[in-house]
Amino acid sequence: MYKLLIRPILFWFDPEEVHYFTFSLIRFLSKIPGFPSLFKSLYLVNDKRLETEVFGLKFKNPVGLAAGFDKDAKLYKELSNFGFGFIEIGTITPVGQEGNPKKRLFRLKEDSAIINRMGFNNGGVKEAVERLKKNSNVLIGGNIGKNKVTPNEKATQDYEICFEALFDYVDYFVVNVSSPNTPNLRELQEKEPLKNLLQTLQNNKLQTTNAKPILLKIAPDLTDSQLLDIIEIVNETKIAGIIATNTTLSRDGLQSDNKSETGGLSGKPLTNRATEVIRFLSEKSNKSFPIIGVGGIHSAQDALDKLEAGASLIQLYTGFIYEGPSLVKQINKAILKNLK
Repeated sequence: MYKLLIRPILFWFDPEEVHYFTFSLIRFLSKIPGFPSLFKSLYLVNDKRLETEVFGLKFKNPVGLAAGFDKDAKLYKELSNFGFGFIEIGTITPVGQEGNPKKRLFRLKEDSAIINRMGFNNGGVKEAVERLKKNSNVLIGGNIGKNKVTPNEKATQDYEICFEALFDYVDYFVVNVSSPNTPNLRELQEKEPLKNLLQTLQNNKLQTTNAKPILLKIAPDLTDSQLLDIIEIVNETKIAGIIATNTTLSRDGLQSDNKSETGGLSGKPLTNRATEVIRFLSEKSNKSFPIIGVGGIHSAQDALDKLEAGASLIQLYTGFIYEGPSLVKQINKAILKNLK
């Protein structure tokens, strides 16, 4: 129904406006008695065999919603009814910011892809915290970044502000230094600045009493040499793991007319590269840390491929938009079938 009827209608309109409309619709429907239960009955797969323990946390199932969809923690409760085992909010910055000028979100229909140059648009960490205070049972990841106006030499302070504000309200953290849409942000992926940033968070006073898992989200555009550096950094700083991968700057093989738009590309064109990065990290590190696999998951088989490559958990974003919420159920059912 989604791909035949709902998606064609939604895809007539501007993608960012559709995003906000969809948020409002889900929120409205979720307030009507019976609808949350209906969503769960349609999309949630309840099976103890899906429970997965990773970096000390127990996930109801290994399929999560990637950061960027619920940036401001406005809809995490309602979205969890669509069968997700966890929701990652953000990217959150210390101070709210508008992000980049519109138009900044583009569908590439022929490629089943999206280009975004949103630029960490969000309401700031304080607003997100107030919403997260109402959480009762949704496992939440907090994806944190720096404000656009903050120079790289002061970036660590921004990450610390978000880390400390969110500490009591999220289950794990994700350090985002791999978005291509904040000027010079990816320079923080270089070995020394990245190591210093992660060590600072690991040594934060809050970590000494009740440590929260810290993960690093990396770009798919890193070379093998840079990926080996990432493995070394993870082992040196003792962070919990990696999220592979963020959006790509590559435009290889695209068919859509608007393929030249600047920004990060997500969706099917990223499927193989994201899986390659997961496999490389898993094999070269001797599976010494967990990996959350994300990038181009548009089918149950795409998800199984990432798990086989070495991912412990997976996340959806663009595939959720193109394939609809039934994709979550399809993946969880395929995982169960694969267990037999």
